[in-house]
Amino acid sequence: MVEVKNLTKHYGHVTAVNDLSFEIRDNEILGFLGPNGAGKSTTMNIIAGYLPSSEGTVTVCGHDIKEDARAAKKCIGYLPEIPPLYPDMRVEEYLRYCAGIKGVRRGEIKKEIEKAMERLQLTDMRRRLIANLSKGYKQRVGLAQAIIGDPELLILDEPTVGLDPSQVAELRNFIRELGKDHSVILSSHILGEISAVCNRVVIINKGELCAVDTIENLERKATDAAVLSLTIEGDQLAASFALEGISGIKEVKDIIDMGDGTFIFKIALEDDKVRQDIMSAMITNGINVVEMSMDKPDLEKVFLDLTRKKRSRSKSDK
Repeated sequence: MVEVKNLTKHYGHVTAVNDLSFEIRDNEILGFLGPNGAGKSTTMNIIAGYLPSSEGTVTVCGHDIKEDARAAKKCIGYLPEIPPLYPDMRVEEYLRYCAGIKGVRRGEIKKEIEKAMERLQLTDMRRRLIANLSKGYKQRVGLAQAIIGDPELLILDEPTVGLDPSQVAELRNFIRELGKDHSVILSSHILGEISAVCNRVVIINKGELCAVDTIENLERKATDAAVLSLTIEGDQLAASFALEGISGIKEVKDIIDMGDGTFIFKIALEDDKVRQDIMSAMITNGINVVEMSMDKPDLEKVFLDLTRKKRSRSKSDK
């Protein structure tokens, strides 16, 4: 569907995107994740054909976005972070205008507009001025223009920004439906949004690729060792001393003082079977174990770990 190879974008001496390579498969929702300023919007603008790259190639449906831009853009529906709306136009009028720009055949325009308005629940808003719409409805109008013409690829840049929780839930459901018969690139800095709807995720930071994989695989690789949370009541020093003599413990990563004599030890394990030895050591030393559980890595931890490593490497290279 889409192939991005060695994509680079320079603004003078500043490199916004540096040697990115990844692909978007047929009928998949690909999450595009990174902190603010990571280069997400720049990359999506290049894929959509709105911005030229400095180096590298983007191929959409077999068409090079530079060499065969017209054919490539026919395959794309794009919702930028700020929807390209005209406040003084009415909803139906605006969608008709967009259909014309996209080259929808005159005899098909009405059908395409009606279908888009129905899918986004805009039928009752057709005669409303866009200026008078709520943020949620403006976002729906922006998404409606993106799906007109039934493009094979949809590029959605921060589509839920500014929406209330119920609007976010509705939009996520709609994106899931789109993913059944379209390829979707969904850019967001909201981790829960990516986890909720995406099949795979691309993580970038400072314009460079950190990871491309399924969320499940990224979570599995999140830590070099399993991490145990051990909550105890009693003497912190005695507990620390008891842990030192146990083989199979990689390190005590952190000790959190919860007050009232309660402490949480974050323990990196080399072997999951060592938990029984830890429990025995606590009992032998008269330390009350309140809770013992394995930490489950999630996308937030993956994201923080990967972007932190990228920042650390960048500093060490200077």
